[in-house]
Order: sequence, then structure tokens, then C-alpha cells
Amino acid sequence: MNETTRRKFLLSSGLAALSAAAPLAAEPEKKKDLFVHHVYFYLKNPDSAQDEAKLREGLDKLAKVPTIQLAHIGSPAPTNRSVIEKGYSVSWLCFFKNLIEEEIYQTHPIHLKFIEEYSHLWEKVVVYDSIGPKR
Repeated sequence: MNETTRRKFLLSSGLAALSAAAPLAAEPEKKKDLFVHHVYFYLKNPDSAQDEAKLREGLDKLAKVPTIQLAHIGSPAPTNRSVIEKGYSVSWLCFFKNLIEEEIYQTHPIHLKFIEEYSHLWEKVVVYDSIGPKR
């Protein structure tokens, strides 16, 4: 095999190998990356223990959505630094295997019922969604 032909062969076989692997490399990130969904609820009546308890009741029900891997209901911690946001009443943190699983959660009947039954309690909701680092 002469040098020119050998180079062409190596180049073409390398391109063939890359094209065979391309579907794996091009797999949508929405199927691969851990998805974190963090919601901060600002209650209309932030001093109402009853409203907070009611919201927590709803979040306990919401935690039953099957695509949720782990859920945590929280309150502002007793920490005091200028960068800490403490104006919210309740936080809702949940983890999903990927974006697709989170999208299922968004349209799941339990989630839709939660919004319908409990949205009257809050004046504002702030959501932070994140995925793992780019590889």
C-alpha cells in the first residue's frame, strides 16, 4: 500500500468510526444530565403558620410524582450572611434523572392538582433549575 493510499484509508476509516459514534455523542443532554429543580415559595401571609402547614401538606403530596428521585421541603436556615436570601417561606428541592423526567413532572396530574389547590397561598414563586456540568 503506498503512502497516499494508506493516508486516505486511515482518514476514511477514522471518519467512519467517528460517524458511527456520532449518534452517541449527539444524544440529547436532556436524557443524560441530573436535573435539579429548586423552588422558593413566598407566601401571601408569611406569618401564617396555618398557610405554611397547608403548603407543606401539598408538597408532601407532590413528592409522590414518580419521576422525582429525591425531594426536600425546607425553610430559611438561621444563617446570617449578606448573600443569603431569607425572604421566602418554604423551599422545595427535588432531583430528577434528567430533563425529560422533570418535564414529565411538570405535566403530571399530581403537579397540576398541586398548583390548582395550593397556588392561592403564595404571592410569588422563584424557580432555579440546573443540570450537571458539561462534559
